[in-house]
Order: sequence, then C-alpha cells, then structure tokens
Amino acid sequence: MASQRTVSRSLVVLMAAVVLLHRSRRVAAAAALSSSTTTNQARAPALFVLGDSIVDSGNNNAITTMVRCNFAPYGQDFPGHNATGRFSNGKVPGDILASRMGIKEYVPAYLGTQLSDFDLLTGVSFASGGCGFDPLTAELVSALTMDNQLDLFKEYKEKLNRVAGAQRAADIVSTSLYLVVTGTDDLANTYFTTPFRRDYDLESYIEFVVQCASDFTKKLYGLGARRVNIAGAPPIGCVPSQRTNAGGLERECVALYNQAAVVFNAALEKEIKRLNGSAELPGSVLKYIDLYTPLLDMIQRPDTYGFEVTNRGCCGTGVFEVTLTCNRYTAHPCKDPTKFLFWDTYHLTERGYNLLLSQIINRYGF
Repeated sequence: MASQRTVSRSLVVLMAAVVLLHRSRRVAAAAALSSSTTTNQARAPALFVLGDSIVDSGNNNAITTMVRCNFAPYGQDFPGHNATGRFSNGKVPGDILASRMGIKEYVPAYLGTQLSDFDLLTGVSFASGGCGFDPLTAELVSALTMDNQLDLFKEYKEKLNRVAGAQRAADIVSTSLYLVVTGTDDLANTYFTTPFRRDYDLESYIEFVVQCASDFTKKLYGLGARRVNIAGAPPIGCVPSQRTNAGGLERECVALYNQAAVVFNAALEKEIKRLNGSAELPGSVLKYIDLYTPLLDMIQRPDTYGFEVTNRGCCGTGVFEVTLTCNRYTAHPCKDPTKFLFWDTYHLTERGYNLLLSQIINRYGF
C-alpha cells in the first residue's frame, strides 16, 4: 500500500510538471506572437523619398532638364545594365534602404513609370536631380522644386486612396518612413558657383536654406507624414567636382565648402530637434541624419573600406564628368567601380552608397 501511495504521488508530481510545461510553452508562444505582432506593427509599410539626384530614381527622365542620366554608362551594374535615371552605376540610397527594411528591392520613380498597385502601396521616389531646399536651385536647372515634389505626393495620395481605400491609405501615409535628401546643391551650386544668391552672406544664406527646410518639413507633416528622416549635407569640399572647381592644382578638399556644410548641418539638426514632437507638429518623429561624418571618414581612410580612389570619379577622367559629360562616347568608366568611392564627380558608386547606408542604419535604425 505504501508503495502504491508513493507511485500515486509520483504520478501526481509528473502530471503537474507536464501541465506546467504545457502552460509555460503556451505563455512563450503567446509572448512570441505578441512580439511578432509588435514588430510587424512597427515596421514601415512603405518608403517615400524626396530630394535631389542622390535619391532620384528616374523622375528627371520625365521632365525637360539637362540634369539627367538615362544613358550609359549610368546603370551599368543595375539589373539588365539598365540606365534608369539613377545617378550611379547601380542602386541609390532609397533602393538600399527599402531593401534593408524588407519593403522591396527598388524604389521606383513616381514620374514616367508604369506603377503597379504594389509600387503604390510600398512607396515611390519623388526626388529630382538638381533641386535643393532653396527653390531657386531647382529653377536654375529646370528640376522639380521641393514644393513640386509635394504636389506629386498629393497626386500620389489620390491614387493610393483608389487602390487601398481611404482608411488604409491614411494609415500607410502616417506610418511609413520618409527620407529627405537635399541641400547640397544649394551650397555647392547656387551659392558658391552662381552669383544669384550673393545678396546673402554665407551665414544668412544658410539661415534661409534651413528655414526653407523647416517650412518643407511642416508641409510634409501637413500631408500626413509623421516619420521623417532628413539628411544633412556631405563634406561638399571633398566631392570631386568641388575639388576640381576650387581645390587648386592639387585638387585638395575645399575647407570653406566643408565648413559651410558643418554650419548648415548644425543649424538643420537644431531645427529638426526643435520641431520633433513639438506642439507645432504633435506626434511627429523627426530625425536628422548625419552624412558628413561617415562619408568624410570614407574619403580620408579609403583603405579601411577597400577603396583605392576617393578624389575622383570612376567615369572618364573623374575630375569633371557628370550627367551629360559622363557618357559612353567620351567618358568610359573605370574597369572596377568597386575600387572607387565616387561614380561621377558628384555621386557615389553603388558600393559606396551601400557602405554609407550600413553606417547610417547602424547608427540610427529604421
């Protein structure tokens, strides 16, 4: 009898252990499901890109402008060796970011593209090569101004409503990620290269451009955007074209241009922090993205990143070729673009963009 009671107690203990095991598994499964759901809710359903040639994926093909690149050797490393209007040999930052976020492989241009329902649901690029926050910058080269891009976004939202329905469309607009990359041409081209803004001293012009950036951000918020990432200027003075224009016989980095970028970035970052989540823009999640620091490091320490050349582009001589002057007839590309940080005298190679985006994603997360 004592033996039977011992066996019975053992069975009870065993059954209790089994019950506890199943219960713990159910709790773990529920927790995993909850975590997965939270992750899916946090993931942006789409990526929208606005700005200049760094993130233009072909919009300039559809407008009358000299700032275009829908011809070889541009796109030589894009699928099908297709010159899509991306200012590089392959992918540009919007494509890379969308791919890393698990949204899609390429962010198509809004203009001149047969957009599928999937494209509309997952994001497009409104960017136009040659534009800046200063509207004059785009007007000088017949590109789309930032306000023009907002007009296209309004038009896009109407199409999205038809595809997704009003409620889902509003959710996509409010929960998606927005990447804004522009401002470089304001300093490099409009201020330093042309006389049209010389009624400003440099400090006043930077204040003006930052105010334009602030106004643009408020307008984008007014159209429903909440998660907006705004990139600062790169080290403009070390871009090959600016080395050629103002770097002397040795084509050194232009200290004044880099300092202007530093001052602009500090003012832009301060304004973005002021606006972020403010009473003026409630519920906004605004981030300033530092391009200057990681790109300067890539330029100054090329061996660390596996580059051999950072002071000129892969296309032609690499000292002045960009857009129409980087072409298959007069400017053959280098044999191995992966050894070059710059593709032409303004824009990075696909490998350059990949390494730059890796640093940015590691720092900021998306």
